[in-house]
Amino acid sequence: MRKITIAIDGHSSCGKSTMAKDLARKIGYIYVDTGAMYRAVTYYAIQHGLYDEEGHLQVEELKNQLPEISISFKFNPETSRPDTYLNDVCVEGFIRGMEVSNKVSEVAALSFVREALVAQQQRMGAEKGVVMDGRDIGTVVFPDAELKVFVTASAEVRAQRRFKELQEKGTPADYDEILRNVKERDYLDSHREVGPLRQAEDALLLDNSEMTIPEQNEWLLARYQEAAQ
Repeated sequence: MRKITIAIDGHSSCGKSTMAKDLARKIGYIYVDTGAMYRAVTYYAIQHGLYDEEGHLQVEELKNQLPEISISFKFNPETSRPDTYLNDVCVEGFIRGMEVSNKVSEVAALSFVREALVAQQQRMGAEKGVVMDGRDIGTVVFPDAELKVFVTASAEVRAQRRFKELQEKGTPADYDEILRNVKERDYLDSHREVGPLRQAEDALLLDNSEMTIPEQNEWLLARYQEAAQ
């Protein structure tokens, strides 16, 4: 089979990353979690005091410090999946919490942040053989990807999945807060000026509201095999 680029876009907490990671491991492709990259920038802003007392982001200061931010992925043999590193420090456990979730859409909407990370993502996938998931992979990062998938599920299903995930990690979680966050992120992601969330015209739609993880993995593997023939 030929090497291809696989772009998986969709709403927050709809299982894109799980699908993409599992497929990449199964077919021996490189996996890139672009959402984690924006989360890492957001976490950097929080850790470096770039939010004032009222919670407003100091945009110009983030722009000045962006060249100091290095994001990379390293394979974790215990989980068989890549972890996110910010300036050579593993931040995988920190970037998935609600504090980052509540702020990441604002950071991801900044044009200078998107330009910098999109350029890095395009370099990562230049040789093909990559599975990349996010919000604008099939529309902006790799508009010529051989396989594009747009994943969605109801807001309630996605909030319940996120709630369960945080509970299993021992992280305090409130379902109503998570549901509000899911709906707010949907709106912000779809209405931002740069790289808004939308389904590419040639993307396959997958609503996995009623699907198990094995079922969606089987569906995606079949679509890959069709595209790579």
